[in-house]
Amino acid sequence: MQLSHSVRAVFDETNLVSCAGLVPALALAEQAGWSEHLEGLSVPSPNAAAKATCVVAGMLAGADSIDDLDLLRHGAMTRLFKGVRAPSTLGTFLRSFTHGHVQQLDAAGAHLLAGLARNLPALLTGGGPDGVVFLDVDDTIREVHGYAKQGASYGYSRVRGLNLQLATLSTPAAAPVIARARLRRGSVASATGAGRMLAQAITTAKAAGASGQLLCRADSAYYGWAFVGTALRHGAWFSVTARANASINRAITSIQESVWTPIKYPHAVWDEDEQRWISDAEVAEVPYVAFTSRRKPEHVECRLVVRRVKRLQPATPDGSQQGELLPAWRYHAFVTNSTLSTIEADQRHREHAIIEQVIAELKDGPLAHLPSGSYPANAAWAALAVTAFNIARTAAVAAAMSTARWATLRRRIINVPARIASRARHFVLHLPDQWPWQHAWTTLSAAATGPPIPLTS
Repeated sequence: MQLSHSVRAVFDETNLVSCAGLVPALALAEQAGWSEHLEGLSVPSPNAAAKATCVVAGMLAGADSIDDLDLLRHGAMTRLFKGVRAPSTLGTFLRSFTHGHVQQLDAAGAHLLAGLARNLPALLTGGGPDGVVFLDVDDTIREVHGYAKQGASYGYSRVRGLNLQLATLSTPAAAPVIARARLRRGSVASATGAGRMLAQAITTAKAAGASGQLLCRADSAYYGWAFVGTALRHGAWFSVTARANASINRAITSIQESVWTPIKYPHAVWDEDEQRWISDAEVAEVPYVAFTSRRKPEHVECRLVVRRVKRLQPATPDGSQQGELLPAWRYHAFVTNSTLSTIEADQRHREHAIIEQVIAELKDGPLAHLPSGSYPANAAWAALAVTAFNIARTAAVAAAMSTARWATLRRRIINVPARIASRARHFVLHLPDQWPWQHAWTTLSAAATGPPIPLTS
């Protein structure tokens, strides 16, 4: 492809917008009561709801810093949307937050998710009374630079940053949405506040219509009574990777060789320890009592499910890899109280890694940076990023693109240019002819704003 003519650029079109997909996306949020949920936001800043929506809209369009929010002020955006604010105003708004205001924003986001799921049940399809809903908890470090970031420090990853803990909801047929999230100081332990986070996420899940069996999953950092006890109190299943200790090792040793069941993965699994792909393993289980060092009412009778993978001999000096000479295994164990079969329990537990997809999408979007030196401002930014993620996920489902990542949604649906024309007291968006994803855009628009108004000649 090459230019067919010489081109001269002039920035003078007042009826053009570059991100027309914000119209149906924000309409979905308004249908779910976003503005009403923000009425309880008591941050000392006028028009707080409009400013919060500006930040969310900028994130939906690809902003990952406060300066990037200026992309909302162009062309006919002020005709399409009321209350568009300058980045300096939005930065001042974020810096006016306190910890209590951030919690109000978290609650508003949880109510919005419930409204989105109520209006679009396909968001959590398969989570009905006969289904199963996965609630995954994990945390990640968002690296920051400079010494003006409040709360930034070195944590378990040996990277200086802030810690984001989050809980996601998904089903076997639905991609994950974020139930709850919390920004924390960088040096915090992963499991700190795990019980409270899980309890809030379970409440949000039920409000969002997740009436099926909840399965709460986490890695070994959350292996403890706080997480497991919270799941039990709420009548949920748990599936948590067990930490290697003497008790776990004795339980694994007690497993008879005859009970190991070979399994074949439909798709190869990447093994971080040996840096190779594996496609087969063996699983077994044994009854186990967890947390016996605590008082007796907190002892948990459960199942210890173990997966073992053959360990290959190390590479030879010439770089080749020889086969195994003596039997050697690596063991991966987790505790669960589910009634799933051993093989299915192992499969479902390994699917906990889906939360990493959500973390990657956040870091590829608004959490590419934590833009302020103020810790509460960054916490508010993270809370609004969660809201933007859930709106984007809902928009993808409404557009019949349920497997699309956020970046894909931005390219195909959100960041689509359009020219505005007025006709019969209505705005008409003229979008590009032969846009490859026209059907997805119109499907989303119909779900958010109703069928397009027919044009009359």
